Amino acid sequence: MRGLLQGRVAAVTGGARGLGAAICAEFRAAGAVAHALDLDGPDPCDVTEEASIAAALARIAAAEGRLDIVVCNAGVVPPWRGIEALDLAEWDRVFAVNVRGVAATMKAAVPHLKARGGAILAMCSIMGYRAHPAQAAYVASKHAVLGLVRAAALDLGRHGIRVNAIGPGPVATGALLSRMAARAAAGIAPPVPEALEAAAKETALGRMVTEQDVARTALYLASDLASGVTGQIVPVEGGLA
Repeated sequence: MRGLLQGRVAAVTGGARGLGAAICAEFRAAGAVAHALDLDGPDPCDVTEEASIAAALARIAAAEGRLDIVVCNAGVVPPWRGIEALDLAEWDRVFAVNVRGVAATMKAAVPHLKARGGAILAMCSIMGYRAHPAQAAYVASKHAVLGLVRAAALDLGRHGIRVNAIGPGPVATGALLSRMAARAAAGIAPPVPEALEAAAKETALGRMVTEQDVARTALYLASDLASGVTGQIVPVEGGLA
């Protein structure tokens, strides 16, 4: 895959850790210059502030002379709550990052991508088209992200800008392991090793997908290999039943 993104410039929100960091690494291995935008780090950015994300992308485009790929990866997963226990302040925070942040990032990316076309990717989830009990805020936010992707693809295709979503299933990131540990400590889930084994058994491949599996899907969608693909979500979940 070396050279697949040679000469391209990418910006990845939430790029300092987890899936975002894996995507940056995969892009760099394929020849791209990949900037990891995050709340802290060399490329600071807060996607809940429209001016912050617009300034970050403008800085990158000015410094590099171009911007070709933007990955809307920043997101949050709230605690598990049933509908009757919804915390609407928490709901607003989830939507501020997961939905408004994606919309603001897409909006800010367009002026920089129009000149030569490019790719926008949004980190959705299988929860963009499925649901899970006690996760209404997260499920609703990811359904909204998929709607944004489909609408943006129709708006931007005439400019040569492709817009797609990635739909990971459970991935054993540090964040997921922490949530599993918290649920186990609260007595509402099995210990982490058992939870991981159960998640693996639910897939056709008999394993959970990895950060690299997701990053390679991002590489495909960002590259010319996917030149005819837009407005789609690509599940990366190992064949969940």
